[in-house]
Amino acid sequence: MTGTHQTLALVLFSAFVAVTLGITTWVGRNRHGSAEEFYAGGRLFSPMENGFAIAGDYMSAASFLGISGLIALFGYDGLLYSVGFLVAWLVVLFLVAELVRNCGRFTMADVVASRMRERPVRIAAGTSSVTVSVLYLVAQMVGAGSLVALLLGGKSGAAQAWTVVGVGALMVIYVSLGGMRATTWIQIVKAVLLMGGTIALTVLVLARFHGDFNQLLRSAAARSGHGSDFLAPGLKYGGSWTARLDFISLGLALVLGTAGLPHILSRFYTVPTARAARRSVIWSIGLIGSFYLMTIVLGFGAAAIVGSSAVRSSNAAGNTAVPLLALDLGGGAGSTGGTVLFAIVAAVAFATILAVVAGITLASSASVAHDLYASLRRPGGKPYSEVAVARIAAAGIGVLAIALGLLARDLNVAFLVGLAFAVAASANLPVLLYSLFWRNFTTRGAVWSVYGGLVPALALVVLSPVVSGSPTSLFPGVDFQFFPLENPGLVSIPLGFLAGWLGTVTSAEPPDEAKHAETEVRALTGAGAV
Repeated sequence: MTGTHQTLALVLFSAFVAVTLGITTWVGRNRHGSAEEFYAGGRLFSPMENGFAIAGDYMSAASFLGISGLIALFGYDGLLYSVGFLVAWLVVLFLVAELVRNCGRFTMADVVASRMRERPVRIAAGTSSVTVSVLYLVAQMVGAGSLVALLLGGKSGAAQAWTVVGVGALMVIYVSLGGMRATTWIQIVKAVLLMGGTIALTVLVLARFHGDFNQLLRSAAARSGHGSDFLAPGLKYGGSWTARLDFISLGLALVLGTAGLPHILSRFYTVPTARAARRSVIWSIGLIGSFYLMTIVLGFGAAAIVGSSAVRSSNAAGNTAVPLLALDLGGGAGSTGGTVLFAIVAAVAFATILAVVAGITLASSASVAHDLYASLRRPGGKPYSEVAVARIAAAGIGVLAIALGLLARDLNVAFLVGLAFAVAASANLPVLLYSLFWRNFTTRGAVWSVYGGLVPALALVVLSPVVSGSPTSLFPGVDFQFFPLENPGLVSIPLGFLAGWLGTVTSAEPPDEAKHAETEVRALTGAGAV
């Protein structure tokens, strides 16, 4: 990569960081420090603003870099990620958004604890939320490392490492100083930038093929190295029964996981009413749907214009397909157009990562302070404010995410997010749906549901080919692989639902009919909602 590329992209990086730090500083100066302000931005955002922020929160590095890269490498099978991520929003719209807004205050645990014994439920739900958030953060760190390593000369390990550290430091600053209000405006700015950049690239790709999508697909297949198989199912998830089951597992995780993601659920508390929460989701579906359609064009465009082998040689997981595509569309390496377009795309991708990590860090620090700290602190100990604890938690989570991001930097970011979705669908979704819709659900059922999904999901990942037993594993030199699937959702999601049912039917504690009735009325009407 030339010095001009580096200079221009770094200038754009710096400009975005300066603007977002300015927003954070301005918001931090004007806040009043309450929990409602820090966690929910005072619940003052309109449905359109929140819809853009949700889209900015959801359209992550996994979407922009990872999915396009998977399509560039595996064609049809990579496209399945786009479908799964989008269809998931129907579950959110019809089953979760309005009911969660009515029943909770700041976190998912509020919804479950409203009709259960609070302490065990908050500890379980808080632990699960932090686990999911950290897994999701790791994916963003890996994306940032890949991007900046490409910018600064290819596969520099030092560049990747320092980028991960820098992103971690920035996310702690955003959350600690600005809370939800600053995070929301950063996400809105990022959503506008990302949509603008994606539209521009999509138009340039289609213009290269004179608007003929069939010609684009034929060219992609020809340069993929796989011929017509590139456009047919089975290149990544075909052949063996293990690969087919892995595909089903991934599909379940993607479709069901969104409704259990803590940083998505927390966004429903930033609007004043449940109706506004539902309208926010409709806005976000329009933006996210358009974006995922365009990632399909970008993925096949990268295969057709750059070539699958060139993408793979730059980054084995495909994370640099879109920046390389931008470089070629602008006129190639060394050209002014290529330099400008590459730098803009790199800066947009970096903005994407910073905005998403801010939202995830805020959600996880809220879970630590509002759920875990409030439940575990000693009655006689010195009380600290939840907001102060949340700021300290943001720093701790940042350090953990940095460490794991350095460890997993050679894995595909979309694949890493698939694991986070699997854990969310296994541990968070069952307890959420049972709490909202099952009259006889008990405290034991809630705790068993969370741990019955969380522990198997994590254990199966550790025992899968992701961690050991293959050349692409985290630890390729050892082999303790016992579970054949890369994504645990097919097994762990049913286990989460089964554990919740089993805990409830074996519980000696009778279900609280009055609290369920109160929760049901609040969920459906909004009466008594905060």
